[in-house]
Amino acid sequence: MTAMCIGIPMRIATIDGIAADCDDGSGNIATVDVSLLSGCRPGDWVLTFLGTARRKLDSDEAMLIRDALAAMAAAMRGERSDDAFSDLIGREPTLPPHLEAARAAGRSEA
Repeated sequence: MTAMCIGIPMRIATIDGIAADCDDGSGNIATVDVSLLSGCRPGDWVLTFLGTARRKLDSDEAMLIRDALAAMAAAMRGERSDDAFSDLIGREPTLPPHLEAARAAGRSEA
């Protein structure tokens, strides 16, 4: 069985060295390691995995990810969330380039 790590968008409130206090937008505060990113400032959105910021986000992308996570939570509760994937309305989802290349080559695993 494979485990999955979900990225959480968080907004930086304060920074002290490599530690940033971040808010997920719903009042949950966490201390996040920002040592993998340069130039982080309070107000920046970052995508975090297991307490570590992996990349910066603009606010639009952060909101899309938050909406998708809310839809996933709603689905797990057995609820519907028709508007959570608004960025996919009217288009097919696309694979990252390395996965599309694997699919085009006929591979079933990346």
